[in-house]
Amino acid sequence: MAVVVPKSAKRTHSLMSSSFRPMPIMDGMEATRIIRSMPREDAAGIPIIALTANDVEYDAHRTASAGINAHFSKPADAAELLRTLEKLIV
Repeated sequence: MAVVVPKSAKRTHSLMSSSFRPMPIMDGMEATRIIRSMPREDAAGIPIIALTANDVEYDAHRTASAGINAHFSKPADAAELLRTLEKLIV
């Protein structure tokens, strides 16, 4: 699931989660690129994490180059996920 904040939204979110897999309209990497390019002051800094069934280092590099802050393969290690969330949103 890719989460996109509409351009007209005034609400600031603490975190976004994105699927790496192709979706009907766009995948998480494309959604992240769009979010990062928005002229909103929160668009560049909002933490975005990718959750994927793929466990390939190449995929982690691609998500990072799209502007995604962290990449987790499912099933994600709960402790590592919590550490990353604390680092990103605190």
